[in-house]
Amino acid sequence: MGRTVEILTGKAELCRSIMGALPDWFSEPEVIEASAQAIEDLPVFGYVEADVVTALMALKLHPPGAVEIALIATRPEHHGRGAGRHLIDAAERFGHESGARLLTVKTLAPRGRDEPQFEATRRFYDRNGFVRAEVFAKLWHEEHPCLFMVKPLADVEAAETALRDDGAFCLARRQ
Repeated sequence: MGRTVEILTGKAELCRSIMGALPDWFSEPEVIEASAQAIEDLPVFGYVEADVVTALMALKLHPPGAVEIALIATRPEHHGRGAGRHLIDAAERFGHESGARLLTVKTLAPRGRDEPQFEATRRFYDRNGFVRAEVFAKLWHEEHPCLFMVKPLADVEAAETALRDDGAFCLARRQ
């Protein structure tokens, strides 16, 4: 049995290691490198089994009410063993603590090709309560349509947006 931990250092190296082991999903070196650089400033969580980080997830806040799973990846030899589910649980907890009402993720939309790895990814999100909300045909690239998926976070108190004096948004809890 593993555990979920927050990763504070070595995020880019860990990202390169895990994404590099998944060529069926991440075949473009520039995408791996851009992802590794992008997660350095994001909250990152890992699932650890026997002192090995078997999966990682980076989260991006979209105030006032959403948290995006910017990246989630599991080492191939650990697929189907629950690491992803544990990371989704951590994302939900992070969302609750952040006052978010939605958890979102973007993944590759169906392209009319035989791509079982991406169908498995979409089924993973379906099983974990995400709703297929919209396809953005050219968000990333016309050959890589983006499927935007959303999961409402249950048991989150209703909140309303407030604008602070410095112009930043914050959440104000209703009483």
